[in-house]
Amino acid sequence: MQVEQKLPGEVLSASIRGRIWLMAPNGESYFGKGRVVLLERIAEYGSISQAAKSMNMSYKKAWRLVDEMNQAAVEPLVVSETGGRQGGGTRITEAAERVIAQYHQLHAALLAFCAEQERILAPDQAGRSSG
Repeated sequence: MQVEQKLPGEVLSASIRGRIWLMAPNGESYFGKGRVVLLERIAEYGSISQAAKSMNMSYKKAWRLVDEMNQAAVEPLVVSETGGRQGGGTRITEAAERVIAQYHQLHAALLAFCAEQERILAPDQAGRSSG
């Protein structure tokens, strides 16, 4: 009986798994799927607390990730606003929107590349020699 292993990474094609990260300009931090989702949820909810809750993440961890991203980026990705009618809140900046867009563009290109590689590698995966 073959035991199915839980492998790290995301399924990129039938036989390829992987992870991608965008490295911060300081080279000490990165932006991967989880951090991008956190930024997207902050944009959606206007709150680090609500974004964290939606991801089953502690507020403390979400705040730490936001702080790391802000420290690593050339300009802040997440800013907090106090006061006002709505009582303030948190929002992502244009810089964060650019990081999110870059990540999604890279991810789409990687999926397309993996689909092409899957097509090329398919005969080898079936045990046939390519040459």
